[in-house]
Amino acid sequence: MTTQRRAVGAYGERLAARHLQDSGLILLQRNWRCADGEVDLILRDGDDLVFCEVKTRRTASFGPPAAAVGDRKVRRLRRLAARWLTETGVRGGSVRFDVVEVMPQPRGATRLVHIRGAF
Repeated sequence: MTTQRRAVGAYGERLAARHLQDSGLILLQRNWRCADGEVDLILRDGDDLVFCEVKTRRTASFGPPAAAVGDRKVRRLRRLAARWLTETGVRGGSVRFDVVEVMPQPRGATRLVHIRGAF
């Protein structure tokens, strides 16, 4: 991955984390990694635990950012969530998987879409 792509992704994750926290969610962990992969954001929404994938795209040429979360990514995120729960011992009500789309726009505006319960 190029430095520019990493920077765009990190920018999107910062905006998504801020938006979710402003919406009342509590950030538990950012960029949690293990040998099997990474979860962008792990949050608490009331009693529920939220595992969030952030997708940032500078252009809509390839469709909406959430379209990049395919079956393989869904399976991986479910496995990662189970592993995080086992390793940390954190418990909550239910587990939810969200996607946040971040699309920087011309003139400095950024479009952000929070898809609750995306899968």
